[in-house]
Amino acid sequence: MLGRSLMNVGLRVKCQQLKGIQRVTAGLNPANYGDILRREAASTSTVMGVNKMKTMDDLGGPSFMTTLYWLFIKGYFQTTQQMQIEHSKIYGPLWKSKYGPLVVVNVASADMIEQVLRQEGKHPIRTDMPHWRNYRELRNQAHGPLTEMGAKWQRIRSILNPRMLKPKHVSSYANTINEVVSDFICRVNWLRETSGQGVMVNDLTAELYKFAFEGICSVLFETRMGCMNEVIPEKTQKFIVSVGEMFHLSQVVILFPQFLWPYLKSWKRFVAAWDHLFKVAEELVNKKIEEIQENVHLDKDVEGAYLTHLLLSEQMSSTEILGSITELLLAGVDTVSNSYTAPSFPIPKINLFALKCLPLFRWLRGGEDKSKHHPFGSVPFGFGIRACLGRRVAELEMHLLLSRLIQHYEVKPDPAGKPVKPITRTLLCPATPINLQEKAFFWQPKETTPFFLRLYFS
Repeated sequence: MLGRSLMNVGLRVKCQQLKGIQRVTAGLNPANYGDILRREAASTSTVMGVNKMKTMDDLGGPSFMTTLYWLFIKGYFQTTQQMQIEHSKIYGPLWKSKYGPLVVVNVASADMIEQVLRQEGKHPIRTDMPHWRNYRELRNQAHGPLTEMGAKWQRIRSILNPRMLKPKHVSSYANTINEVVSDFICRVNWLRETSGQGVMVNDLTAELYKFAFEGICSVLFETRMGCMNEVIPEKTQKFIVSVGEMFHLSQVVILFPQFLWPYLKSWKRFVAAWDHLFKVAEELVNKKIEEIQENVHLDKDVEGAYLTHLLLSEQMSSTEILGSITELLLAGVDTVSNSYTAPSFPIPKINLFALKCLPLFRWLRGGEDKSKHHPFGSVPFGFGIRACLGRRVAELEMHLLLSRLIQHYEVKPDPAGKPVKPITRTLLCPATPINLQEKAFFWQPKETTPFFLRLYFS
């Protein structure tokens, strides 16, 4: 039934002819995609020989003007995840949307998502992100794991993967991240005493940005950036702000034709944000290169973790390392603190938020109609060989932070606070500051207390 449904909308892929999903999503040119579907449709018919395979033109969905109406008149520009819910009610689990020059097919069914992701092929295609790629061409910067495509992407990932995804390497970062967690707990205590009447931590999201940036810099560069200090360095704070600015402007710039970008104020701010991201990354890379050269000059052993390994392996040029490290940095800052609303796929686009907003009775167990968890009902880190590169590091940071934080504090929401709703900023993030009550535990071990409990609360 599922295969027949996908065939009827022109998304069934003949693996031998189309080489998986790659050819289906060839580039982001809607004309190319339509030509492929029409060629397939011309040679395909049903058993009865009456109905032909449907093309992209037959797939329902809002026009570009309708999308603009939803975004700016109905007010869904910052809540596009909710617009996905409404569109899935109108058009069903599969529909076409137009965002400026982009034409995407939205998939809001776990079964269909599974079928699409399992057909991705050797070189999975992700959103071309023409504005991101255009910046790199403008500044002559190398593409990284987020923006590169095809065999070049596979080469980059094969170099970056081992020290980011292999458990034996990721576990070696535990002590480094634990030091950052210790400083974060000290900062929480300072925030409670200075601006939270002894119990409150205001705007937790901003603090998580700082924690995430400090953590990823500790892993990549083996250096601390001062995010856990009482006074945050200006350069560090500007980097975090630039990440948020870049993600926010990404969804604005893409609505306009590329020939208009140089004349847009949003594009100039977008370029300025990227300039600062690359500037900070370049300074950190150059600092590490100088340290390595100094150790070599003094006949000292050159030891280090991620960046040191990349530089010494000589598998990537310094320009390629800079491009990859910059993308890892911005991903490390934002994806630890927020969550993806919908990883961007050209054709199709996966609507994870729509899957998560199912009726609450899905959690009921027992009976004939008991709900079963679909493995593709939630894929926050993606799936397959193009899944999130920093997944294990992000999970390590979250697990260490949460496990140690609840040892020291009883965490509760602000009694005077209101429900926090999500907004879309390329990623999903809180619309308003999150304030939490964090009451310290005053438990003191006794002489008869078992050793493991003393250690746990120490």
